[in-house]
Amino acid sequence: MENINEYKYNKAVERVKCIKSFYTHLTIYFLVISALAYINYSTTSFVWVIFPAVGWGLGLISHGLRAFGQNLIFGKDWEERKIKELIESDKL
Repeated sequence: MENINEYKYNKAVERVKCIKSFYTHLTIYFLVISALAYINYSTTSFVWVIFPAVGWGLGLISHGLRAFGQNLIFGKDWEERKIKELIESDKL
């Protein structure tokens, strides 16, 4: 029983770290894109800031989906099912 509680605790700690990391990533994104937008509008009429904003934004969206448990590729709780499957089949 203690192993299960320890496992759940470790998963919760990992999830909190991932969410914290996402918020840090989001803050840095807004600071850097804002600075780039200022530089862009101060120097040229071509709106090149959209390219890093969209590219980085896609990565940020992916990070957010992972942090909040929305895994589009493997589905909900895929990791948990795979761990149980491997433990039961003794393929470790």
